[in-house]
Amino acid sequence: MFVVTGATGNVGRRLLSILAASGAAATAVSRARRPVVVPDGVRHHRADLERPESLRPALAGAEAVYLLVEGAGAHLNVPEILRVTTAAGVKRIVLQSSQAVGTRPTTASHAPLHAIEDLVRRSGLGWTILRPGGFASNALAWAEPVRNGRTVAAPFGDVGLPVIDPDDIAEVAAVALRDGAHDGHTYELTGPALSTPRERVADLATALGEPIGFIEQTPDEAREQMLRFMPPPVVEGTLAILGAPIAREQRISPDVSEVLGRPPRSFAAWAGRNIDIFR
Repeated sequence: MFVVTGATGNVGRRLLSILAASGAAATAVSRARRPVVVPDGVRHHRADLERPESLRPALAGAEAVYLLVEGAGAHLNVPEILRVTTAAGVKRIVLQSSQAVGTRPTTASHAPLHAIEDLVRRSGLGWTILRPGGFASNALAWAEPVRNGRTVAAPFGDVGLPVIDPDDIAEVAAVALRDGAHDGHTYELTGPALSTPRERVADLATALGEPIGFIEQTPDEAREQMLRFMPPPVVEGTLAILGAPIAREQRISPDVSEVLGRPPRSFAAWAGRNIDIFR
């Protein structure tokens, strides 16, 4: 049996569908108070990572756990989460981390997640760490302005990053959960090519069949907008990557292809699957 935390997120939802389709027993863990829709055969358990003991019933009989921490995870008692997980007899943990833990490990935005990686490696469990770059699904923040005005505002319009489709992260996670051959590996997950915000808007316009205007924000305009829903260190870390990525952050990683035996999906493919959200 497999346990998926962050079960209502972009990766968690798809991961549960993959596990259920394979016939694997799975438990979805989230702290949502509202009813949570899960695939047939998947049970939902309400728990909060801020209260590690609340995980215990979900972990009973579990072979492996997919661990997603919100933000940088600095507010969590990760040693206690790992203690509860180990005590339940879990054998393997797959941690969703971030590419920036490898590229900017000492920054305020990602140092806490770097510490969590170290704790997972020293936990005594089998472990796999996934370090995705920017998510293609971050473009969902553009859905309302596209629906209402057919425009998108974003900074650094011509800076390219190899954004990753969350479905690819979920497929890699499913492989790592089920196959101990991936224990001890850290995978950097990217898309197949560099993609700029201006190019991603063009891909959305193609999928929509209508033009979408692009307005380039200044960094200060973007900062003001992001501070409404992100803590300041994360905002600054994100803007640094978006505006001045280092070479490794623009590198196309082979890891998705090596794990899945196929290339990662493009942003255009993500846009095509999700375009109804933008109509």
